[in-house]
Amino acid sequence: MLQDIATVFWRDWLVLKRRLGTFIFSRMITPVLYLVAFGWGVGRSVQVSQGNYLDFIVPGILALNSMNISFNSVASPLNMSRLYHKTLEEYLVAPISPGAFILGKVLSGTLRGLISSVIIIVLAFVFGAKLQLTLLFWLVLILNCLVFSSLGFVAAMLINSHEDMGNFSTYVLLPMSFLCATFFSTDKLPLLVQKALELLPLTHASHALRAISAGSEPAILSWLVMLVYTGGLLAVSVWTMEKVRQ
Repeated sequence: MLQDIATVFWRDWLVLKRRLGTFIFSRMITPVLYLVAFGWGVGRSVQVSQGNYLDFIVPGILALNSMNISFNSVASPLNMSRLYHKTLEEYLVAPISPGAFILGKVLSGTLRGLISSVIIIVLAFVFGAKLQLTLLFWLVLILNCLVFSSLGFVAAMLINSHEDMGNFSTYVLLPMSFLCATFFSTDKLPLLVQKALELLPLTHASHALRAISAGSEPAILSWLVMLVYTGGLLAVSVWTMEKVRQ
């Protein structure tokens, strides 16, 4: 099974390797705009508990960016492969298990999310941010990429048109992008809204990354929520693959 996972992953890595330069430069544009607008622009007039809004917002940008890149790296290509190019059928008839195919795709999306995250971290240091990049910090980042790569796989297998995939991003990813403690603390929101946001994995990724970067320990609840989402989404991914194979 490990060899099958590596084969699927290696195929996607070769595709990325051929356009790695374009991938890196394209992933720099949005973070630079965020850092300029919120770090230098709005950030200079905003006070947070850490004192420096730039240090506050960078973990949120990392959580947000790793979510978007990991999701889109799996969801869009796989959805196109299933609906239009019909190349998914090659995997379905290949002698590999659904689990190996899923893990290969999810790990590929995770790698792309991590590469884009490293780009943001480098840019953040250039802009003067101060972060503590511990092992726990990277573990949270990897777990966040795994969550949304898995979500991307589920979406690609269940959504049956390119338009509906766009709607999914609009109705699911876009609200999380702005509400899940990425650009501001959720402490001032109504209690009911806070409780609802605590059910979402991006909220816990933002909280955990921000806590670690400030020198604190992330809450156990944040680990549990992200682990539950990862395990649950991988299980649903296997179910979707089995459904397509039938």
